[in-house]
Amino acid sequence: MRGVLALAALLLFPDAGLASVRIKDITFTQGVREYQLVGYGIVVGLQGTGDTLRNSPFTEQSASAMLDRLGVNVRSGAMRSRNMAAVMVTASLPPFVGWGSTIDVTVSSLGDASSLMGGTLILTSLTGVDGAVYALAQGPIAVSGFAATGQNESLTHGVATVGRIPNGASVEREPPRPTAAGGGLALELRNPDFLTSTRIADAINKFTRQRYKAPMARERDSRTVELRMPANASPTRFVAEIGELRVEPTTPARVVIDERTGTVVIGEDVQISPVAVTHGGLTVRITETPEVSQPAPFSNGQTVVTSQTTISAAEQTGQVATLAGPTLRSLVKGLNQIGLKPTGIISILQAIKNAGALQADIIIQ
Repeated sequence: MRGVLALAALLLFPDAGLASVRIKDITFTQGVREYQLVGYGIVVGLQGTGDTLRNSPFTEQSASAMLDRLGVNVRSGAMRSRNMAAVMVTASLPPFVGWGSTIDVTVSSLGDASSLMGGTLILTSLTGVDGAVYALAQGPIAVSGFAATGQNESLTHGVATVGRIPNGASVEREPPRPTAAGGGLALELRNPDFLTSTRIADAINKFTRQRYKAPMARERDSRTVELRMPANASPTRFVAEIGELRVEPTTPARVVIDERTGTVVIGEDVQISPVAVTHGGLTVRITETPEVSQPAPFSNGQTVVTSQTTISAAEQTGQVATLAGPTLRSLVKGLNQIGLKPTGIISILQAIKNAGALQADIIIQ
């Protein structure tokens, strides 16, 4: 662990001059978004890994209804095939997509099927929140995981009940297109910040004063920057031009901790007031040693097994160190000097926060 945080700091912040980013990388145009689609369908062609129709009656009902539409009457007899499965089909409709385009779809098992490998999705309509059909999905499913079950052992790798169909849905209806009502647009920040918002507005106005002889941007709040459309430029060209402008974004001082994996991410602006820290641990080891107790010859005793218990305790020597982090590199250097594991760093950061010396927010995932 020693030196890992320092390496991360060098990779993330090698030079302050390289911290500027393009506006289009930290913002998105208001109203330009994806539309979520969902549908219910049937997957066929499975090798006995489909739904158990007795446990999943909706699969049998759906298969019967599908065959009725194809002119096959199966309602008089019970179906016992395990080569089909009921699935939910989901997809994201990109903005500005046109009729006839294709999109990827995700297929997820709805019943008790053990695997969708080798299956084919039957024609399924995908609807939006308004109930209108926007796409039709069909095709063979690509599954990354697998599941194999024997009499005494089973092996599972990945998730075999979820698969994807690349370009498996064709767009039948175009999504609503965003319009620049009143000749204006708006940019929304992916990470809201008041200073970043004003820097974006200043960079755009500096460009538009040279190009269009007038300022075209105004910061509304920490999340939104309003744009005024030039008279002699299309919205597409204008957004493309300002998207290439570079600004230096700022973020709140935060420490993100994932206790499950031992991951600690420290923001650039995190600072620690001067504080003394020591960290040590007490280890108690209990050892059970079995021994055989043998009775004396010609005695009426019995041979028994006894246990000898040995208890030892050891406490690590705690090194007192002074931490003071006006910059990220000095903070990482101070933590590395103590020589801690990730769990130790997490405990120290939480203790420093409780002491009021950590000038940042701690987010625990």
